[in-house]
Amino acid sequence: MKISYDFEPNLDAEAFQNLLVTSGLAPRRPAEDLDRLEKMLLGSQLIVTARANGQLCGVARSITDWVYCLYCSDLCVDRQWQGQGIGKHLLSFTAEAVPEVKACILLSAPDAASFYDAAGYSKHNGAFIFAKRG
Repeated sequence: MKISYDFEPNLDAEAFQNLLVTSGLAPRRPAEDLDRLEKMLLGSQLIVTARANGQLCGVARSITDWVYCLYCSDLCVDRQWQGQGIGKHLLSFTAEAVPEVKACILLSAPDAASFYDAAGYSKHNGAFIFAKRG
């Protein structure tokens, strides 16, 4: 089945919520709070989606200044579509959208680190969380 990738700045919060659940990312996000998810989407500068026959199967949601750095805050792929290169393609599509950016970064969930290692992404040991609420 052909997967289509596109920019989707007006992604529906309910569709995002459903994908958080089907991808397994929901326990690490406020998936039960639709209002907060809507605000997260509205505060994003770059949302790239993957769709199979129109059905949402992946999202890369990022914030960026367009010239120096981009932070991918959410990368999620529906479990039934995982292992087919969709996550890598979402990140590639995201990086190509910001040609002037010098660094595209993300923080991996502990159980997803093997995905990034297997994909050959550079690991940075100097990442820190300087504030955490909730």
